[in-house]
Amino acid sequence: MKLPFYIVDVFAEKKYAGNQLAVFLNASDLATEKMQQIAREINFAESTFITNIDAKNNSASIRIFTPEKEMQFAGHPIIGTSWVLMNKIIESNPRNFELSVPVGQIPIQQSEDLVWLQAAPPQFWDEFSKEDILEFTNLKKSDFDDKLPIQEVTTGSAFVIVPLQDIKALEDLKLDLAKTNEWLLTHCKTAHRALYFYCFDKGELFSRMLCVENNQLLEDAATGSASTCLQAFLLKYHSPEIKVTNHQGDFINRPSRIYFDGKLSDNNFDIKIGGKTQFIAIGEWEV
Repeated sequence: MKLPFYIVDVFAEKKYAGNQLAVFLNASDLATEKMQQIAREINFAESTFITNIDAKNNSASIRIFTPEKEMQFAGHPIIGTSWVLMNKIIESNPRNFELSVPVGQIPIQQSEDLVWLQAAPPQFWDEFSKEDILEFTNLKKSDFDDKLPIQEVTTGSAFVIVPLQDIKALEDLKLDLAKTNEWLLTHCKTAHRALYFYCFDKGELFSRMLCVENNQLLEDAATGSASTCLQAFLLKYHSPEIKVTNHQGDFINRPSRIYFDGKLSDNNFDIKIGGKTQFIAIGEWEV
């Protein structure tokens, strides 16, 4: 069995930046175990498997895997897979699309070279103290932004949002693997456990996403699902309307740009993130 696949860089202003993604076609007959093995073999942050394409109705169904597990929702795989479908697969090159993932239907829109997704309504879970985060990081109490809470938020995948005071604290951030893993296992509500640190510097937004996977501390170059959670958090606590570019990956030499466009009105969250996708390669995978 042969599977065509594409490799793209997502949330990337140019090639060899942003977050890498492998997109596999014709995966409807592929067993879950085989998808997981392929994702582990290619070893990107995520890989996607297209299980159905409805070109007439501009829709498709996909599954998303990290090297360790299946994801219910993830932003950069949805943005990147949608770009491949709309620009490389479907001949009509639609500008509006709908992608089905385990959490439901995700509306997609392409405007010029940006692909946008509409996120699900957020849920705001437990708040934590600075002392919690001090347990497993090199941060000092003065490094936190005291005006905002530390809180776990989800729009499909959950992240603990940690506001920091300045970019120096974000750049110098270090985590202890064993203590981080223990804290995440103890405090996070779902099997997806991750931290999203951010700060504003001279009016610009910077972020870092860290998690534990396969007994390793991993940093993601660009995290769309975390960005939807951060956008919800900022709409709730910072401003009811936000248009800003989230800079992620700068400290690991994979600069990424995630565009925010959100509004909060009468407790209704309108959360959109967008990004550019760079085409890298096409190939054939032998299963």
